[in-house]
Amino acid sequence: MNTSMKTLQALGQSIWIDNISREMLMKKQLQHYIDDYAVTGLTSNPTIFEHAIGRGSFYDDAIKNAARHGEPVEDLFFTLALQDLTAAADLFRPIHDETEGIDGWVSLEVSPLLVDDSAKTVAAAAWLHAAGDRENLYIKIPGTVAGAKAIEESIFAGVPINVTLLFSREQYLASAEAYMRAIERRIEAGRDPRVSSVASLFVSRWDVAVKDQVPLDLRNRLGIAIAQQTYKAYRELLSSARWRKLERAGARPQRLLWASTGTKDESASDVLYIEALAAPDTINTIPDKTLKAFAEHGTVGAAMALGGGDCESVIARFERAGVDCTRLAERLQRDGAAAFSDSWRKLLASIEAKMPHREASP
Repeated sequence: MNTSMKTLQALGQSIWIDNISREMLMKKQLQHYIDDYAVTGLTSNPTIFEHAIGRGSFYDDAIKNAARHGEPVEDLFFTLALQDLTAAADLFRPIHDETEGIDGWVSLEVSPLLVDDSAKTVAAAAWLHAAGDRENLYIKIPGTVAGAKAIEESIFAGVPINVTLLFSREQYLASAEAYMRAIERRIEAGRDPRVSSVASLFVSRWDVAVKDQVPLDLRNRLGIAIAQQTYKAYRELLSSARWRKLERAGARPQRLLWASTGTKDESASDVLYIEALAAPDTINTIPDKTLKAFAEHGTVGAAMALGGGDCESVIARFERAGVDCTRLAERLQRDGAAAFSDSWRKLLASIEAKMPHREASP
């Protein structure tokens, strides 16, 4: 195992791969990441599957075979995705068992077209988790206003949830509130409080959004400052009387996960966000390219400060430079949801195009 990966693991941070494809499974690349890179989990999203299915041939035979049975395109996608993710979940199951359910997870997202419909999201999450039939399968739900309702109801129903598309401390706290309410309701109902969840904060998209609006000395600093601010809130929540009460009842923390951690600025370090986000009791989900770069030349310094370090002063500098962080967080979440919806439509069109005797939808 790589030394830098060992250091992160010893620090208390889990490393997950932000990718899945049938090619990774067939060529045993995922097993290689587990064995040699200390990868202990995996995330997926519509864009990842759109690239995997639309730009390769590894799914073509499965699509043709399923098409003969007249399966709707969206149902066919979930059949393909669950085949991949259940295979991945089985690879991670020993880790899941060894860590008593803390680690070893894979994630599948509900249709992003349901982003504003809580009831349909709850139904989709329940169906997907049952269809996957794996203890270590998270269902991803966006942390929007509608999503918060779906998160609470899904957790209350016992479905493990990965809250996605979070961009700020406030959005994170809303997802944590939904999680805790659901656990409190389960305890009141006499149910097992151990329903797992993670909250995924997207980091690098902040820096992409403001790169042309701020001085050079502020480039690539906002995403990390927002992460530090959110980490402080996370640690404060875990120390709160409310959480301690739930913990005594057997509940487990909703772990904070760093998402979107590949460097987008070619002039910056290709391991910028991995080194900066080394924090105990968190997860970093990393693209393949960034994972390999960190294994080659990444270093781990001091762990992220529990109190957020200088995040407030850094964020204040961005505000003085004209960046309204509250409004930008809302915009980034809307844009992220729209991007996933666009990838979803492209994904379904690419599947349809591979079906025999069918043409892709416009």
